[in-house]
Amino acid sequence: MMPILSVEGLTKRFGARAACSNVGFSLWPGEVLGIVGESGSGKTTLLNCLAGRLTPEKGRVLYDSAAYGPVEVHALSEARRRLLARTEWGFVNQDAREGLRMGVSAGANIGERLMAVGARRYADIRGRASHWLDRVEIDASRIDDRPTTWSGGMRQRLQIARNLVSDPRLVFMDEPTGGLDVSVQARILDLLRGLVEGLHLSAVLVTHDLGVARLLTHRLMVMQGGEVVEQGLTDQVLDDPQHPYTQMLVASILPV
Repeated sequence: MMPILSVEGLTKRFGARAACSNVGFSLWPGEVLGIVGESGSGKTTLLNCLAGRLTPEKGRVLYDSAAYGPVEVHALSEARRRLLARTEWGFVNQDAREGLRMGVSAGANIGERLMAVGARRYADIRGRASHWLDRVEIDASRIDDRPTTWSGGMRQRLQIARNLVSDPRLVFMDEPTGGLDVSVQARILDLLRGLVEGLHLSAVLVTHDLGVARLLTHRLMVMQGGEVVEQGLTDQVLDDPQHPYTQMLVASILPV
């Protein structure tokens, strides 16, 4: 078995500032990797480089694709990278409005992904859209409603359904519970944990919340100033942090 994602020496600068510097790791099938750190640590920049949304100055990202075999993400044409993003990948944004088409119905949002993987029969598309609304705990009677009329939590669940309906192999998640009320966060987290485990997804999760990281991830990378300062199994990193920065994070966010 080979890693689904292999990252080597990834470096991205904005002017003189290194948003991520010489980052490397492997992600294995079925594994959820968490990237944590304070605002400005480089975690979201790293995620966007992994997903092909930003181009690094150095390094490479190798993805073991189902369609083409191992490919270097940033060497792909824009068309092939977009195809991967619509089929084999998912990307859950913190603000669901960035990951949805707000002017069309919930069913159309989900159906668009299905059409990207070859679905054409209206009845099949609508049936699967209805099924996925139910899976993310949205009443299927809302299938023709536009997400402009929905709460933030419902929009986030719809965005999750839109991403997972095409059976992706790899999902990128950028603060998927950020900005939601605490009670809504808990429901979204339970939903994500069940779906990730049930679908055997590989995922990269960016979060500043160590509680979210503990609940959803198998392995953790801690970033400070664009560099990975500590990594390991999630429970080991959180229960016995070795780097002073990680110790500070654990002490301030998860006080004993």
